[in-house]
Amino acid sequence: MNKLFSLLCVLCLGACSASSSYWQLVDNFERLELGEDWVKVDAQNDTDPYVEDPQIAEITAFESQNNRFLLKKAAPDGVLGNRKALTFVELPTTVRVGEIYTFYTRINVEYFPNNHSFGLGNLPSEQIALLSYDAFEPMMRITDKAESDGSRNDGTLMVSAGHKKYEKIRNVLAEEPVNPLQDGEWYELWYVVNNSRNEDGGQGFDLYMRGGEFEVQTLVYRRGKFRMQRELPLTHFLTISNTGSKKSPYGNGGVRYDDVFMAKNMELSVPPSVVLE
Repeated sequence: MNKLFSLLCVLCLGACSASSSYWQLVDNFERLELGEDWVKVDAQNDTDPYVEDPQIAEITAFESQNNRFLLKKAAPDGVLGNRKALTFVELPTTVRVGEIYTFYTRINVEYFPNNHSFGLGNLPSEQIALLSYDAFEPMMRITDKAESDGSRNDGTLMVSAGHKKYEKIRNVLAEEPVNPLQDGEWYELWYVVNNSRNEDGGQGFDLYMRGGEFEVQTLVYRRGKFRMQRELPLTHFLTISNTGSKKSPYGNGGVRYDDVFMAKNMELSVPPSVVLE
């Protein structure tokens, strides 16, 4: 009964929010080149032999479709040691402390092996470049890399569960694991971000997904944790990719991003201008 009630609440929220949708565009990449509003920084370029600016972060499209998207890679195939390739942009509206906002993003894995993360931050551009991973607050991770403890990831989308901690998403209502992300498949994500202070139950986010095994919008993680919990206004959408070291490479597979939007409060509709493939 509790699961049924929760499901009905989610469906109701989605239906109700669709009638009052107010989405702000962060970027839908429907232009030929990445604009000057986006910052590209290779924060740790350990390539050897040295390759200047090896990062690939460019707007492109599938030959069979008109829709354009951001393809994000740490470096071209065969170039290793580009450790922290950051690409980020300032949000059109700052998420103040105490506010709840929903972010909508579509993702598509070019191929594995790879190591990518994306999410939101609350620092000026120069500090983002300096702190790289620790510039993130809400954070999601796509990788099949091996960890230092000997375990290996399988490409299942992960969510930040604290500083340097990640957990795989799950079908929350069914209490079941979720399949790894599939190459070439578009996934829709809604992350409902609570930027209130910790003492007020904030510094966390819930994640919903549609795509792959999920034909309908599904809650796949409840109460992800901000990585640093600085309790500051959220100001940027961030992406980072990492080939790993030259001796222990992760891989150069890319991730495609499209249709990044934000809306105040909990908003589980699809932004009206989004065209789904």
